[in-house]
Amino acid sequence: MLFIDASVIVAIIGLEDDADDLMNRLTPHDGPFYVSAVTRMEAVLSLTRQFAEVEGPNKPATPAMLDKARRLVDQFIADMAARETMISGDVGSKALDAAQRYGKIVNHPARLNMGDCFAYACAQAYRLRIAYNGDDFTETDLAW
Repeated sequence: MLFIDASVIVAIIGLEDDADDLMNRLTPHDGPFYVSAVTRMEAVLSLTRQFAEVEGPNKPATPAMLDKARRLVDQFIADMAARETMISGDVGSKALDAAQRYGKIVNHPARLNMGDCFAYACAQAYRLRIAYNGDDFTETDLAW
C-alpha cells in the first residue's frame, strides 16, 4: 500500500529521466495506491507549469494547458486504480505536525513543502509508505 506523491506522477507523465525507474518501482507493489486532492492539484499545476515553460521563459499557462495536464493526471490515477484519501481535520493537523518536524520552515534536511506535508500526513493517517521522486522523503520515517 503506497501513497503516490505528486513528484512521481509528474516525473512519469513528464517522461523525466527516471520515469521508467519510478514506474518499475511502483509495479511490484500491485497496490492499492492512494493519492489526495492536494496531490492531484500539485501534479496538475506542476505539469501545467512545464507545458508553459516549453513555450518560453515567463510565458503564462493557458486554460488548454491546464486542461491537458488535468486529463493526464486523472488518467494516470485511473490507470493506477489509485484511491483518493480524505483530507480531514486530523490530516490537516498531521500536515502541520509534518511541517514542524520535517518542513522547509524549520530548516529540516527533508525540506518538505506544503504539498509534501499533506502527502506525509495522508500516508501517516492511512498507515501507508510514500512513493516519491527526489530525496526529500528519505529524511522522514515514511520513505519507500
